[in-house]
Amino acid sequence: MDNAEEKVAMRESKRRERQSALEDSDNDMGLCGWLLVALSILLMLLTLPISVWMCIKIVKEYERAIIFRLGRILRGGAKGPGLFFILPCTDSFINVDMRTITFDIPPQEVLTKDSVTVSVDGVVYYRVQNATLAVANITNADAATRLLAQTTLRNVLGTKSLAQILSDREEIAQSMQSTLDDATDDWGIKVERVEIKDVKLPVQLQRAMAAEAEATREARAKVIAAEGEMNASRALKEASLVIAESPSGLQLRYLQTLSTIAAEKNSTIIFPLPMEMMQAFMKR
Repeated sequence: MDNAEEKVAMRESKRRERQSALEDSDNDMGLCGWLLVALSILLMLLTLPISVWMCIKIVKEYERAIIFRLGRILRGGAKGPGLFFILPCTDSFINVDMRTITFDIPPQEVLTKDSVTVSVDGVVYYRVQNATLAVANITNADAATRLLAQTTLRNVLGTKSLAQILSDREEIAQSMQSTLDDATDDWGIKVERVEIKDVKLPVQLQRAMAAEAEATREARAKVIAAEGEMNASRALKEASLVIAESPSGLQLRYLQTLSTIAAEKNSTIIFPLPMEMMQAFMKR
């Protein structure tokens, strides 16, 4: 637990160092830069109040603005939400969406550890955690995250067998999330969740697995039937011992059987004769 907390703290400190390095001081612009800024301020003052509409910008609650002055990121990081002020001619800005973004990982043909080809797709949830890093450290954070998710899915599943892929989806998703989160930390991206949507098997493999499952069920059914026959024979043995102790019990069982047959509206009733009566005739 302590190692995990230390790892998170180290990542956070490195992120702050990278951001502070990007947010350079205005004094580094040099004399020419300050002259251009002064001219821009003078131009804004001369064109008041028309220039106000060009200098005041608005970003929504879920957006942040990264302001560049003469190509350098202003100190203070992302601006917003709400109103912010820029200078004409020297300042430009980029809006960054801070909401959670979802995208589907296209089906990937993966060769598993036990040499089975499967098609797997998934979904990734991520958001921009640091707008400054997302703009300054990578050209297109969204496209890079999508490509990295596809590659990570193939790499993670390539180390798993088919049985592990089918049974350990949560573990695979957590492993992918951890790998993606570590890789996208330099881009200011936070991967919140990864889910495996579907695992498609080849038709021949599906048939083989279905035949195997059917054979297993048939073998299990035969074992259950044999156990039932054995239990029934034991019960009949115990019943015969009980009836042998009381001869009248056999007669009562016989009458009960006749009553059951009569209740079923059968046209034919088999009437068994006791062996004692046949022995009396055989003696004569």
